[in-house]
Amino acid sequence: MTTCLRRLAAPAFALAALSIFLLAPDAAFAADKHNSGDTAWIVTATALVLFMTLPGLALFYGGLVKSRNVLSVLMHCIAVACLMSVLWLIVGYSLAFSNGGGLDSYVGGFSKMLLHGIGKETLSGSIPEAVFFSFQMTFAVITPALMIGAYVERIKFSAVLWISALWLVVVYAPVTHWVWSEGGWLFKMGVMDFAGGLVVHATAGISSLVIVKALGSRHGFPNDVSPPHNPGMVATGACMLWVGWFGFNGGSALAANGSAGMALTVTHIAAATASLVWMALEWRAYGKPSLVGLVTGTIAGLATITPASGFVGPLGALIIGVAAGFVCYKMVQVVKSAWKLDDSLDVFAVHGVGGSLGTILVAFLCTPTFGGFGLPEGATVGSALGVQATGLIATVAWSAIATLVIVKIVGGITGGLRVDEDEELEGLDITQHGETAYRLD
Repeated sequence: MTTCLRRLAAPAFALAALSIFLLAPDAAFAADKHNSGDTAWIVTATALVLFMTLPGLALFYGGLVKSRNVLSVLMHCIAVACLMSVLWLIVGYSLAFSNGGGLDSYVGGFSKMLLHGIGKETLSGSIPEAVFFSFQMTFAVITPALMIGAYVERIKFSAVLWISALWLVVVYAPVTHWVWSEGGWLFKMGVMDFAGGLVVHATAGISSLVIVKALGSRHGFPNDVSPPHNPGMVATGACMLWVGWFGFNGGSALAANGSAGMALTVTHIAAATASLVWMALEWRAYGKPSLVGLVTGTIAGLATITPASGFVGPLGALIIGVAAGFVCYKMVQVVKSAWKLDDSLDVFAVHGVGGSLGTILVAFLCTPTFGGFGLPEGATVGSALGVQATGLIATVAWSAIATLVIVKIVGGITGGLRVDEDEELEGLDITQHGETAYRLD
């Protein structure tokens, strides 16, 4: 009797389940669409990327400057992180990731300002849109924070805030829309930028150079610039950046899958390789390898692998690491010695050049010949290279022109971008913020 009931119940339960699916297809689809594993990973990646700025980048940059300016750098990083977070909520996210109507190829609209219409159940792919918003917010935080390294030790704090705020709205959000929004013109062209070679590093790098040119050099540059006051702090911050970069690149898969795993793997290989190359070049040139040089190579490798991290395999990562270590090392010398530009902490040479280099190399290294995962459908190496170059040229041109305008506007608002010579010599910690980092009494 029991066996008979079981046999009758089985098809009944199957029929009931089928009827639920047929009668409520939307509910069934929604249940399948959300993935708790993906959500958990992107929540973790979000924390890792914020960790890159706070405290990673703050310590990395803080250790590189004079002791009388270290608090100003920490202040810049933390204040910029706060300001960018609020602006991202108010308008930045909407400009980057909403539909812009007739201008949708170039910029989003205002429909998602203050996360309008987005609740806790609203999804973006397989994750809540609130999580996607927060993950992207950490990118919007770190990108203008990277630029801080170019103009430390001589800029007014008010100018930092104004430049960062306008830059997020005018440069970062539109370029993000071009590259990562489905309506963006570079997205539709098939540009490959997995985690921000264009969106983060190229924009920050070239904009930093424009600001440096407008701001002028530090007192004593280039012959009398003090070495980093705390290499240990530099290395600590760099290692935090390295760990956080796993969320930066791995999280850009927006899923807990093989793509995220491979992005994490190639990120580490490129960073390690570039570190060794930089160390070897410095050892040969100066007779001694430095800790600061080693970890600068690390950051160069991380920046260069970023756009390629979702498209290349370990062999490609190894090649990128070698290229990053060599090219970025040489560009540091070019910027400061040949161009005579005081890009204080080498933002352009490391991030701008590294991100640009990775953007171009991905067209070659994503092919199966180098262990990559293939070109976009219908593309050849030549056509892919053309798309990558187009994306790079457009990003650099827009970033440079827009930043030049922003600098002019902010200079007028703040009565000049830089502090006077006496304040610079005394140090920004005490003159701009009334504090000192180290008390020896």
